[in-house]
Amino acid sequence: MPPAAAWALAVLAPAYGALLAVRHFRQPLRNFVFSGQDGPVLVDGMPVHAASVSWRGPLAFIRWDDAAGRTQRMAWWPDTLPAPKRRELRLAAPLRRAARRGASVAT
Repeated sequence: MPPAAAWALAVLAPAYGALLAVRHFRQPLRNFVFSGQDGPVLVDGMPVHAASVSWRGPLAFIRWDDAAGRTQRMAWWPDTLPAPKRRELRLAAPLRRAARRGASVAT
């Protein structure tokens, strides 16, 4: 990369990082309510469709479809969701249902 382009990108990188930080801090806080295994999941008081929680070690991910049909996602890292809250989420989140069709492996 030519030095002029590298310096231009080096100057723009902190500005872009600041823009992302401002955008992140302006996002509203979300309130999730899990109403049991067969009850609706509420996000900010509104029922959502196809809500699912997945785990990758201590990381928690939730995915749902809003009223307009758009897919929304959130992720929690261990530093943003303490261990007692992770356990509460794991216990309250709806379980994934097993496949209803035949065998899912080759026979």
